[in-house]
Amino acid sequence: MTTREEKMSKKIGTEPELNDQEHKIEIEYIVNKKKQIKDKHDDIKTYRIKLRKKEKEIKNLRKENAELKEEYLRQLAEKDNLRKRLEREKNEFYQYALSEFLSDLIVVLDNFERALETEDQNDSKSYQEGIKMIYKQYQDVLIKQGVTYIDTKDKKFDPNLHQAFVTEESEDVEEIQISEELQRGYTLHDRLLRPSLVKVIIPKKEK
Repeated sequence: MTTREEKMSKKIGTEPELNDQEHKIEIEYIVNKKKQIKDKHDDIKTYRIKLRKKEKEIKNLRKENAELKEEYLRQLAEKDNLRKRLEREKNEFYQYALSEFLSDLIVVLDNFERALETEDQNDSKSYQEGIKMIYKQYQDVLIKQGVTYIDTKDKKFDPNLHQAFVTEESEDVEEIQISEELQRGYTLHDRLLRPSLVKVIIPKKEK
């Protein structure tokens, strides 16, 4: 066999091997492509599932948001109604809080009118008794409302309860003392309503 024939024989013998390799590569390429396409389809399927899940979450959130908004508006309306009711009750309280107190004062006024009628009849004894009764009624009305007279009998001066209107010096005292009550003072429960107006004696200053 000549050299040329040997070359031709080798060439013919190697061609099928190259074709098989190319075919194998082509098959691998197709398989990979199919796998890529399948992976993409799987990804798309996964994304669709996630998308539907997100859409459901968004729907639930919108529903929850609508419910919260409705609840907020309802509570807002209730608070507004409560505010209006409290405002109305407060106004009514201020208007009628003194009703009982004024009713008691009207009774005192009735007795004043009767006393004045007695004075016109020149009955001094009945008139005096009527005035005393009215005075007692008036005191009872004040006590009922928590008003208490500030007692000054102990002669001790308390600047929180007493107001010195007249002042005198004396060598007989070592501290300020009340010598005379000029006008009664009163407290309302535990608060000062009006201080007692008093005349006081203070220690005489040394010259």
